[in-house]
Amino acid sequence: MSLGAVIVWIIVGLIAGVLAKWIMPGPDPGGIIVTILIGIAGAFIGGWVLSLFGVAAERGQFSLGSILTAVLGAIILLAIYRLITRRVA
Repeated sequence: MSLGAVIVWIIVGLIAGVLAKWIMPGPDPGGIIVTILIGIAGAFIGGWVLSLFGVAAERGQFSLGSILTAVLGAIILLAIYRLITRRVA
């Protein structure tokens, strides 16, 4: 993965984090900043998981597929994060 692709996935992850927070509203222990960071991680993980299934979003490009991949990954990670933080607290 090139540096340009990584930068694009970070930007797409920022967008995905905001969209995930909008789709899954509620109080998060870390607030919007942690949600955005989860979005960035979700972008990378979502892209990686889909590539395992042979469905690759356009790497290094802004597209509907890459944003949907990142949002899906962010929603999954946000749900896991909420489960973990509720059990700990």
